[in-house]
Amino acid sequence: MGTNANRALQAIRLDGTTYTLTISIQPSFIENYESISFELLQRNTENSLTLTCERTVLVDGYYQYEVMVEMKKVIAMFPDEEILDLVIVRSNGEDENHSRIKSNYDNMEFLRIQLGDNMIFYPGTTKMGNLSFYKKEEFFLAKIQEVDVTADAILMMTGMFLPPKGVKIAQLNLLIKLHEDEWQSVPIQQEKMDDSYAGSNWYRPVSQNGISAKVDLQPYMMEKESSLKFYIEATLESGEILQSQRVKVNHLGHKFPVQVMKKMGNRKYRITVKPTKRSRYLSVSISEYKFVSEMKRSTRDKWVSIRRSKQLLKLFTFAFKVLGIVFPADKKLVMFESFHGKQYSDNPRAIYEYMRENNPDYKLVWSFDRRHIGKFQDLDISMVRRFSVPWLLLMTRANYWVTNARLPLWIPKPKHTIYLQTWHGTPLKRLAADMEEVHMPGTNTEKYKENFVSEAAKWDYLISPNQYSSKIFRRAFQFEQEMVESGYPRNDFLYQANTKESIQNIKAKLGIGPEKKVILYAPTWRDNQFYSKGKYKFNLELDLTKMQAEFGETHVIVLRLHYLVSENLDISDYEGFVYDYSNQEDIRDLYLISDMLITDYSSVFFDYANLKRPVFFFVYDMENYRDNLRGFYFDFEKKAPGPLTRTTEELIHEIKRIAENEFTFDEEFYNRFCYLEDGFAAKRVVERVFH
Repeated sequence: MGTNANRALQAIRLDGTTYTLTISIQPSFIENYESISFELLQRNTENSLTLTCERTVLVDGYYQYEVMVEMKKVIAMFPDEEILDLVIVRSNGEDENHSRIKSNYDNMEFLRIQLGDNMIFYPGTTKMGNLSFYKKEEFFLAKIQEVDVTADAILMMTGMFLPPKGVKIAQLNLLIKLHEDEWQSVPIQQEKMDDSYAGSNWYRPVSQNGISAKVDLQPYMMEKESSLKFYIEATLESGEILQSQRVKVNHLGHKFPVQVMKKMGNRKYRITVKPTKRSRYLSVSISEYKFVSEMKRSTRDKWVSIRRSKQLLKLFTFAFKVLGIVFPADKKLVMFESFHGKQYSDNPRAIYEYMRENNPDYKLVWSFDRRHIGKFQDLDISMVRRFSVPWLLLMTRANYWVTNARLPLWIPKPKHTIYLQTWHGTPLKRLAADMEEVHMPGTNTEKYKENFVSEAAKWDYLISPNQYSSKIFRRAFQFEQEMVESGYPRNDFLYQANTKESIQNIKAKLGIGPEKKVILYAPTWRDNQFYSKGKYKFNLELDLTKMQAEFGETHVIVLRLHYLVSENLDISDYEGFVYDYSNQEDIRDLYLISDMLITDYSSVFFDYANLKRPVFFFVYDMENYRDNLRGFYFDFEKKAPGPLTRTTEELIHEIKRIAENEFTFDEEFYNRFCYLEDGFAAKRVVERVFH
């Protein structure tokens, strides 16, 4: 039931009003500290309760700690608090380090303690996979453990439920929602749960609350496509009716999706059962099967499988090596790429545009990802599709590669190629070899660091925006070649185009009124919030309704989310006030038109500092980001060039405060990080690398 983290919950038991937690700690995580303790920390405060704990045995190389959460002490310390976070505190005298405990994605919500007045206390897993405790109004909970679909299109499900304490249930029904106003009901059988579940500490409180149901899916095949949602309805002996939250699926013990094909008359249907990505709600989709469409889909899927296969990768690697030797180098060919071929932007764009203007004898070619061709089609540039045969021929002959992110590790660099790595930001968050723990899909900490260092060994030049960055890059990337300490070429635009005319032209292009002040909100992504490899989530914590109420008459908000974030935003309620320009080809235009920046831990504030305009930091998850995900290179809370806020209300207050007083940018910050920026960084880079 555990995770692979160096600090993780392994088991939990509820005895009366005391939780006993078994927590595994990797010895290397605590070996350099004098003392270790566990605390419940009141969310967004420094208030804490130290818990009773005892180290027991060493299991599979991990120390096992028994930690007690006693309800009597919790209520005495936090009588009104709704969320308490579990942390491990590592201490060396006055120096303390707080880190969250990783959790299991299991049914801890069932381990609830009744507090009276319809309130309950229970453990749960946060969106970031950490263990917290919650005090909330009692709710009707139901989860499905096993599902199957028979050849006759009968959906079979078993699971568990937990109604509010003290109610007497006369009848349980499964509610099936097809459309907003179309519901159907199916009886649910109550039964004792299987011993394999009832015997576990996780399930013991609900061992008598097993449920099973059968749903005939054939009536839902009348439409070309159907999507079913599920709830449980309880009719009480008193006649009152209760409805559960939407039914969820357990994270453990079942493989999804479940699929079957069913023929109805002259039509064939595909039935797919799986949990939703974000919240793991039980979802059943039924769609008509058409041979031509299926053949197209099948062919596409097979081609994608071939394209991603190890065999094709080996063939490409072999071709790279051979062609890099056989073909002579084209001394004037330069290959450019930005963020894995997804954008025409950043430092590579600035270098490209300088060379196009000042070095016409060079052949300049852009590499683009086929899924992002729309961003390149209207540009007057020479380009080639990434990983295509023409791309392969150009990459192996090019005398120069210019990119701002790592290339795939399987690409061997020909001996004649000069690899210029521009990178993409001044580091606040720990990078590569400096990261204590990696929370990214498709890799682990050791593998990530090893691959990063192997790729960095191919770089011949690395651009640095300042001396501070140079020291970090040397160590974090273990880079041993030439550092070009030039300032960032991408920031040349902020000096060369910072005119009233340019700003008004960009506003007009983006459809923003010339009289409106612009608030740019550009947060970073969170390493551990992902659906799958390359598919990241992001929850917009900024309250746009409150922002609109305060600034809607005079300002607009421009959203710019990280390129890895794939979350779809619905901002239809804020038309004319909120603009989503996450897909804008380059953030530099948004910097220029913005009167102020709101960010968190993104390196955008280092670049924006060149404009000497107000910066606000919206850091609602400061402790978790600092202590668990990345960690910072300097004291961000003391040295940030603007106020740190944790709520939308605090942010609004700070914006108003600065508006009412004369604003002066932090000159110490500017002199430390922006001293090389003057509008000519691209010129310095080109003269050093290409001449």
